[in-house]
Amino acid sequence: MKLDAHQHFWQYNPRDYGWMGPGMERLQVDHLPEDLRPYLATQAIDGTIAVQARQTLEETRWLLDLADQYPFIKGVVGWVDLRSDGLRHQLDELCQHPKLVGVRHVIHDEPDDSFMLREDFLRGLGLLADYNLVYDLLLFPKHLPAAVELVGRFPEQQFVLDHIAKPFIKDGRLSPWAEDLPRLAAFPNVVCKVSGMVTEADWHAWQPADFRPYLDVVFAAFGTERLMFGSDWPVCTVAGSYEQVVGLVTDYMAQLSPAEQTAVFGATAACVYGVH
Repeated sequence: MKLDAHQHFWQYNPRDYGWMGPGMERLQVDHLPEDLRPYLATQAIDGTIAVQARQTLEETRWLLDLADQYPFIKGVVGWVDLRSDGLRHQLDELCQHPKLVGVRHVIHDEPDDSFMLREDFLRGLGLLADYNLVYDLLLFPKHLPAAVELVGRFPEQQFVLDHIAKPFIKDGRLSPWAEDLPRLAAFPNVVCKVSGMVTEADWHAWQPADFRPYLDVVFAAFGTERLMFGSDWPVCTVAGSYEQVVGLVTDYMAQLSPAEQTAVFGATAACVYGVH
């Protein structure tokens, strides 16, 4: 099964999607499963993991409803309030749906760089293993040291790093991201999404060669058995087409064995998120 392990849906309104700034006008419309379906067919992708784009329980429920309607949505990474005293109630409700496979919080938008190490957040994160839920880490490079500390506290929790931690591709900078990423990859309970790269590059002038140094670091740190492809559609479309995003990873992996390519394009995601 070929999987896209990271994409989004939304019904646009300016109040809930204020992060869509200048140059993102193409995102400021509804993006729904019927809009994505043709791209999946063109690239022979069998299924996706739909990921939250706003931090509400309402959206998580909506994504799960979409997953009921569209079999190609194999799993949902939603949002719950990990700091809430009512977290277990939220999880009891949402986990009745078999396609809730994980949760995440938009950590990189929090003003506190150590947000993920707050006591209330840690307490909530500690409940996820009881529900067999993955936790997706959405970070900037500056958050990697805190993420290393976080992951070290929860050896039984499965973590997925989104968007290779958003390195400074546009500026051609590798450090300190290139040194900190392998520290996080040293934990066996962390896998990484090869996703979100084109939006960290020069949206209008990137070249495939711009990504190779970053892909070299990621593949060396995690190995193909702990990497999964994600398109980040439709966010990726501000900088590249769905076909281009798939092609960047496909072309880079042309040197690898069929088994390694299968791992990155589906097998790892299927195993980590428990989808079929």
